[in-house]
This record gives sequence, C-alpha cells and structure tokens, in this order.
Amino acid sequence: MTRIFSVRIFTRTVLFVAIVLTWALVAAAVAHSAPRDIVSFSGFAPGTIVVKTSERRLYFVLDQYRALRFPVGVGRAGKAWTGHARVEGKYVRPAWQAPPELGGGPVIPGGAPNNPMGEAALTLRGGEYAIHGTNRPQSIGGFVSNGCIRMHNRDIRELYALVPVGTPVIVVQ
Repeated sequence: MTRIFSVRIFTRTVLFVAIVLTWALVAAAVAHSAPRDIVSFSGFAPGTIVVKTSERRLYFVLDQYRALRFPVGVGRAGKAWTGHARVEGKYVRPAWQAPPELGGGPVIPGGAPNNPMGEAALTLRGGEYAIHGTNRPQSIGGFVSNGCIRMHNRDIRELYALVPVGTPVIVVQ
C-alpha cells in the first residue's frame, strides 16, 4: 500500500512539474514573440521608415494605409534627434568601435557577444547614427542610446531584408 501511494505521489509530482515547465515554455515563447504587427498608418510614402521616438516605435510603410510596426529603443535625453535621413549603408554583423565622445577603445568584431550593434545595421547621416540590432534586448522600449535606433535582432533582420540603400527615414517626436 505504501509503495502504491509513493508511486502515485511521484507520478503526480512529475505530472505537475511537466505542466509547470510546459506553461513556462509557452509563456516564454509568447514573451519573446515579435511584438510588431501590421497597423493602420497613413501620411507617408510606401517604403519609408518612420520612427516615432515618443512612442518608441518604428514603422515601415507598406502602402498608403498600412505599416509594419516594431518596438525600438531610442536616444536618451539630449541624444535624441529628429529629421530626415536616408539609409546609406547596410551591414550584417557589423564591427563597432565606441566614438571618441564615449571614450573610443578597441574595435569590437561583428558577432562578438559584447558588440552593441547586434545582427545588422542600417547606417544614416554619414554613419553618425544607425538603425541596428542589439546585444541588450531589454533596452528595447526605452530612451537608451546615443541617438541610434535599437531593434530586436529578429526585427532588424526583417527590416534589413525589406529596405534598400536610399530608403527614406523620418524621425519624429
């Protein structure tokens, strides 16, 4: 009798742990799924990238009525910018070196875990700014950068595939 009771407790415990782990994996998958979607959006030409810093969202205009919307991290106070630019370069796993105003330092190779540029970058304004991935996904949604627009790596890969060099970029409050 004691043995049957022990087997039942063990079986229930294993079942409970399996249910909890399954729930945790599903919750993690939902939390890490791309929070971008197709939304109503007008007033900009198709193929334009529009960044709304106050929303911390980037829109890629699909047509006169819709855009893909992505969450982004934007420039912190005193570092944010607004205006027009064009995508001047496209780079996969770009190397990075801190600019002199951040202390300079060695070049960090593309793909290195400490490289803040992530999986890809679209450069703007002579390389002064970029729309790029990040090695700090928790920073997405905040006022966090020195003017660059940060995206989840999966999102910058998608945007990178959609836009050619020359794509207009408009950054607004």
